[in-house]
Amino acid sequence: MNGLMKAPCSECKGKLRRKTITQEFEREGVKVRISGIKAWVCAQCGEIYFEPGGADRVSQAVNCLFALAVAERQHKGRLHARVS
Repeated sequence: MNGLMKAPCSECKGKLRRKTITQEFEREGVKVRISGIKAWVCAQCGEIYFEPGGADRVSQAVNCLFALAVAERQHKGRLHARVS
C-alpha cells in the first residue's frame, strides 16, 4: 500500500490521492451503482487505482447486483448499493 501512495499515476505521472468514490456499471441496459468504494485517484487525470484485491471485490459486488437485477426484474433499469 505504501508503494501505491508514493507511486505517480501510470497515465500522466500525477499524484494519487486516497478517496471514496462511486462507480456506475451498465450491462444489457441495466445500470448498477456502487458508492463508498475506497480507491486511489489521480488528482490530475482521474485515473482510478485499487489496492490489491480491491478490483476483485468490486467486480464480485457488481456481478451480484446484476444477478439480483435479472432475478428480481424489479430494478426499472437501475440498482444502487452502498459499501460501508
